[in-house]
Amino acid sequence: MKAGEAQAIFRGLPMGLLDEIVPGTAMILAPHADDESLGCGGLIAASCAAGRPPLVVIVTDGAGSHPGSPTWTAARLRARREAEAEAATCHLGLPPARLAFLRLPDTRSPHAGAGFETAVETLSSLAGEHGCDTILAPWSHDPHCDHESVWKMGLALSRREQMRLLAYPVWGWLLAPEIELDTGVLTGWRFDVTPFQSRKALAIQAHESQYGELIADDPNGFRLPNELLEVFASPYEVFLGP
Repeated sequence: MKAGEAQAIFRGLPMGLLDEIVPGTAMILAPHADDESLGCGGLIAASCAAGRPPLVVIVTDGAGSHPGSPTWTAARLRARREAEAEAATCHLGLPPARLAFLRLPDTRSPHAGAGFETAVETLSSLAGEHGCDTILAPWSHDPHCDHESVWKMGLALSRREQMRLLAYPVWGWLLAPEIELDTGVLTGWRFDVTPFQSRKALAIQAHESQYGELIADDPNGFRLPNELLEVFASPYEVFLGP
């Protein structure tokens, strides 16, 4: 399947209710602070409004977005990105106790080995502690090494704990249409985020370090592209899975 076909399927998935997508309590695995707001902000807000807030886990420390900045050291940027995640999820109604940080190295989140197993063990403990029964992880075809790593963590956790696993695309929305993907059959839902769209917009905007104005001394630093922001201004979010 070509990426353009997959993206067309995303846009044509049936609308699903919160109870269909997350019938219990979700564990949302975000590779970086901002992925939770982009891919799942509406669902987080809806879950909180329904009285069953998810557990949001930010997997990497986010310190790799501006490696050339002389004023924003890794430690300073790490602290800033965690503060932004706290502000963003507050906009969505998430209690502070439902936000966790694994602080794995940005752009070097493990795909296998001891570090990977330790991360999955930590996620397993968090899932048990917070009563999670559904995992939301980045789509396996998101073209970013940390997103691929976190998908693998979600898959390993789902197998270990017999938890339901769904995927949400982030960078997969921007794949060139002609790229060939080994996706198999794509199923899932679109989730109407219209009642929470303003909250989601505030959450995304809270990640100020990723917009380019706050950190201006790294010309090669990361900046959220307008094309991606336009995707997530949509009135729905996409969740793939059984």
